[in-house]
Amino acid sequence: MAGAPTVDFAAGLNPIPAMTVARPTSLPLVLMLVAALFINYVDRGMIGIAAPLIKAEMALTATQFGLAVSAFFWIYGPAQLLVGWAVDRFNAEKLLAGGVVVWGGATAATALVGGLAPLVALRMLLGLGESAAFPASSKLIARDVPPAHRGSANAGIGAALAFGPAFGMLAGGLLMAAYGWRVMFAVFGLATLLWLLPWRRFMRDTTSEAAAGGAELPFATILRHRTLWATCIGHFTSNYGFYFLLSWLPLYLTSVRGFALAEMATITALTFAAQGVVALAAGWGSDRLIAGGAAAPVVRKVMMVVGHVGGAIGILGIVMVDSRAATIGWLLFTGGTMGINSVGVYLIGQTFAGPRAAGRWIGMQNFIGNFSGIIGPIVTGVIVDASGYGGAFYLTAGISAFGALCWIFLLPRIEPIDWDAAQPARPAPLRP
Repeated sequence: MAGAPTVDFAAGLNPIPAMTVARPTSLPLVLMLVAALFINYVDRGMIGIAAPLIKAEMALTATQFGLAVSAFFWIYGPAQLLVGWAVDRFNAEKLLAGGVVVWGGATAATALVGGLAPLVALRMLLGLGESAAFPASSKLIARDVPPAHRGSANAGIGAALAFGPAFGMLAGGLLMAAYGWRVMFAVFGLATLLWLLPWRRFMRDTTSEAAAGGAELPFATILRHRTLWATCIGHFTSNYGFYFLLSWLPLYLTSVRGFALAEMATITALTFAAQGVVALAAGWGSDRLIAGGAAAPVVRKVMMVVGHVGGAIGILGIVMVDSRAATIGWLLFTGGTMGINSVGVYLIGQTFAGPRAAGRWIGMQNFIGNFSGIIGPIVTGVIVDASGYGGAFYLTAGISAFGALCWIFLLPRIEPIDWDAAQPARPAPLRP
């Protein structure tokens, strides 16, 4: 939104003086957010790329490696609650910048670890830094991007979640094959900090609550809304399959299917690239359908269902075929279907919450949704140690199919919530 509108804010009996809020146009902002999430998922996926070498060098069992993957989410999930509150109350742009500093540093420092304990500690620090990304980006999109373009904006975010691992798997895998996994972590961690240079032009000395307008909404009012919990469950099921592939696919392709490191890097990169391409197409196409008269709630919900059902079918296909060519085909199909539902996961929450509650809503949604990252890697590791990869693939496919039912039956009509009406009425003051 171009220009510098003057906005009045009031908070109870203590009005805040009017201030001038200079906002950038939404396209540069969205591009910077897409870049941040792209980098976020490059760094987050490094441990999956390095899994074959880290696991061998540190003599880790599959369960211990799953523990290291899971450690990221021990902090990342709970921190969503604090960050979600903070971006609704304070400066979302500065909070995002601080998160980038922390996660870039943690990624670079991983190059120095020599055992399971420091690896777990740095994964937790990485989770703390990356916890700023989604609440802050959702707050800024809900605040500064017009509703007619939020599908495309979230498609960019969804594509970043896929192109990040795709780039990381390819470039990181080739870098690791040539120079080792430690150099890979150091290079990508330091490169992350370069994002801060162009981001400085978006930094403003205002609070997010003030920029959004309106008095602060009590968090209890958001937590009481049934729809929040429906999106949380749906988010959990969406994340489970994505994190399964992000964390375990490289190890599966090298240890079970016999792919070399360079082959694994290329195939995994293509899988996530397919997800990114489809995410962009799905976001653009959904905005065009709605602009042409299709009902937005129906379009958004159908996309989630198609993505989940397709993901379940694809995950089963990967583990049930024998040939390399068929495996690659099913991987591309699975990546594409996950690209469909990646558009709606955050868009639906932003729509319900609106600018006033987007930070806390997405913070809570991401908190619950990322329990899949805490539980999934450990469960997968235990299953792999006990009986191989088959059971882990079947469980992941079942959770994806269950997710389709959640988005169909648990969600009401997708439209903004009237938060003033949702708040409990205050008792009238006693009169003498």
